[in-house]
Amino acid sequence: MVDLRPLAADRLRVRCAPDIFEFADTAKLPDLPGGIGQGRAEEALRFGLAMRQPGYHVYVLGEPGTGRHATVFRLLREVAAGGPVPPDLCYLHNFDDPQRPRLLTLSAGRGAQLRGDMLALIADLGPAIEAALASETYGNRVESLQDAHKTREDGALHELGEACAADGVSLLQTPDGFVFAPTKDGQAMSPEAFDALPSDTRAEVEKKVGAWSDRLADLLEQFPGWRKDLHEAMKRAACDALTPAVTHLMRGLRERYADLPAVLGFFDSIRKEILASGSDWAAQEGGEDEGAEDEARTKFHRYQVKLLVDHSATCGAPVVCEDNPTFGNLIGRIEHISQLGTLVTNFSLIRAGALHRACGGYLVLDVERLLGQPFAWEGLKRALRAREIRIEPPAEAQGWSNMLTLEPESIPCDVKVILVGDRELFYLLTENDPDFPELFKVAADFDEDMPRNDANVAHYAALLAMLGRASDLLPFDRTGIARLVEHGARLAEDSGRLSLETRLLTDVMREADFHARAAQLPAVGCVQVDAAIASRSRRFGRYAERVLESMVEGTTLISTTGARCGQINALVVVELAGEQFGHPVRITATARLGEGDVVDIERETELGGAIHSKGVLILSAFLGARYARHQPLSLSASLVFEQSYSPVEGDSASLAELCALLSALAQVPIRQSFAVTGSVNQFGEVQAIGGVNEKIEGFFDLCVARGLTGEQGVVIPQASVRHLMLREDVVAAAREGLFRVHAVATVDEAMEILTGLPVGIADAKGVMPRETVNYKVAAALTAMTTAKHAFDHGSDGRHARLRRRHDSSQE
Repeated sequence: MVDLRPLAADRLRVRCAPDIFEFADTAKLPDLPGGIGQGRAEEALRFGLAMRQPGYHVYVLGEPGTGRHATVFRLLREVAAGGPVPPDLCYLHNFDDPQRPRLLTLSAGRGAQLRGDMLALIADLGPAIEAALASETYGNRVESLQDAHKTREDGALHELGEACAADGVSLLQTPDGFVFAPTKDGQAMSPEAFDALPSDTRAEVEKKVGAWSDRLADLLEQFPGWRKDLHEAMKRAACDALTPAVTHLMRGLRERYADLPAVLGFFDSIRKEILASGSDWAAQEGGEDEGAEDEARTKFHRYQVKLLVDHSATCGAPVVCEDNPTFGNLIGRIEHISQLGTLVTNFSLIRAGALHRACGGYLVLDVERLLGQPFAWEGLKRALRAREIRIEPPAEAQGWSNMLTLEPESIPCDVKVILVGDRELFYLLTENDPDFPELFKVAADFDEDMPRNDANVAHYAALLAMLGRASDLLPFDRTGIARLVEHGARLAEDSGRLSLETRLLTDVMREADFHARAAQLPAVGCVQVDAAIASRSRRFGRYAERVLESMVEGTTLISTTGARCGQINALVVVELAGEQFGHPVRITATARLGEGDVVDIERETELGGAIHSKGVLILSAFLGARYARHQPLSLSASLVFEQSYSPVEGDSASLAELCALLSALAQVPIRQSFAVTGSVNQFGEVQAIGGVNEKIEGFFDLCVARGLTGEQGVVIPQASVRHLMLREDVVAAAREGLFRVHAVATVDEAMEILTGLPVGIADAKGVMPRETVNYKVAAALTAMTTAKHAFDHGSDGRHARLRRRHDSSQE
């Protein structure tokens, strides 16, 4: 005989006794040395962080609020503290190809030192160059070169003039250049005098002038070469003047960086350019042109060091968390400035990304934010696949832009990436992105709860103490901790487990701390925890109160007294803004003669979800298997959620639907003082459902509003008893016999409780006892089958007679 008595009150809520704790409050409770309840996830994280092979990046998956970030950063701090400090990353001007800045890696701290030294060198270069080029020695040498050049040109012209004068031709200089003219008695002839000469004399003179003009042209063609020689000589003079100054300025730098060939090569390039541009420096120093000054500043700017990543203050391997993972914030970017309406750039406008800052260490990213940024996911994958970071604009990377920009030398990508996201995204990426499983081979899966045993409860108390200290809360006494343990089991929806959603626990602790401080208490107790839970429920309870009011006022028809055939109170749960509440809903069933169809009105109106429809099909299969093994199922039934105007999903109402249908078939009334929840399988076994606490409390609140009679209660699956963590007022009502909670394992047990009639078990011949539920159901279905057979037979007979009459009339 199955025991159908209601559950004892102590089974409705598994309490945590405060006296199991040895501490008075959490003020001196030590911190946990590690995590709690996340052994599998921590093991995966430690493996992923230690594995140096390519592709072993980590995806941390789990529900938000389970301490994923806190655990990741705790382990990262442990691992990174013992790691080597990565080198500084610098970019230098490329004197051979300015569009491709060169990468320079230096040991941590030396990048900032080199940058400072180069800034000091640049500050000294201007005065040193000016002093060297303003020296008397350099000035005299330049003046001497210029005088010698002028003397050379003048002498050549004078020599040519004397030679042509001896030939009767004079060399004259005019504003338009040099010309030759015939002479007479040492004086140039006037045009009139020349025209008066005999024609043969004029021809001879013109021939001489042409010959001397050719010699003048030959001489003038030599002048550019002489000026080039002058320019080269002046450059050598400037170089000779600047060499001592530049050598002196760079001597200390070369000694300081003698162990770095790349830096010495950079110094050589700077020295070579300064000395090669000596005469240009002289022109800029002496000129007043603004463009020349800008050019000088630009040349000095090229000698700077762009310190991309500075690890001078880093201890161990770097740990970087990028909260805004845009393409530029991840890969880096090249900025541009506007000059005279044109966008220009240089190597000093290169900006580091999170990958640069995390090189040699660890980068933590939120995968949902990452996927929400254009090009960021593809940019990250490209860097991880190639194991190098190439700074380029996203438009340039996609080949959309023709703007000329820099092409900095790529940087080796030695970084471990940790993505934090939910399980759905993990499985979607694994399924749809072939690159994802190749790059993120390690999955650290965080649990939402852990078993509730004595050892874990002690650890849980330590965890709560840590959460309180992290938020600077008052200490919690043992009663407060005990109540939080019970609340953790409630959040886990299982009296035998404890929730690890630390975000929700911390919120309750903060609000309990608020109530304790308002009362000027030294510690937080169970009263303040209860007040925090109740106030939070009230803040989110507007909709639940409106639903309850509509039932009490009669707008929504829910009966809690009497009995009725084909009508039952089911229980549903609603989630809004992360808060859940339950309430009853009326389900009605009708049955009539038909073809064996059970019509789900919710499905027919497209308000029923797939799981709900599955539940209706299962109960249809149960009916056929139990009552129609040897005869056709000759009924037509319909099921509906009354006054339901929104989609219905889930199979937790299938037990209630089946009981309503059996009641309609057997014409056995169901007690309306009960509400039912649970799903059934094809064998009539009742299965566990979710939200059992909220569902029970929703019906209890309606019963309280109408007055508890001691007859009201709920029917739940036996498998859901371990999930019970009901409110104190529900437990108190059950203890006083004012409210009942029944647990059933089969639909037969549920029908006995709901109808008060025995369900009936078939004997060895398959015969059901009379005055039982199953007998009434079987009898109703048999009657329907008989009526259906008679109707079909009668219809066939009438159709045959009609056919015979028709044939006779045709004859």
